[in-house]
Amino acid sequence: MPVVVTLDAMLERRGMTGKHLAARMGISETQLSLFKSGKVRGIRFATIARMCAALDCTPGDLLDYRFDPADLDAADED
Repeated sequence: MPVVVTLDAMLERRGMTGKHLAARMGISETQLSLFKSGKVRGIRFATIARMCAALDCTPGDLLDYRFDPADLDAADED
């Protein structure tokens, strides 16, 4: 999948652990771990907003995209 979660890099830059972030956001460590690993199929904007507020960052600091021409073929699926 060409969308890559870069949360680990942001946590490192902020000197914060996933455990601390989860507690600060009021979510379980399991939920945060699933997001970090890219195993979630969706995430609420409100959750991303809380994550950004806790890390003082933007959504673009948490996600990256690597172009894949096949994504253009999959446009009909959504």
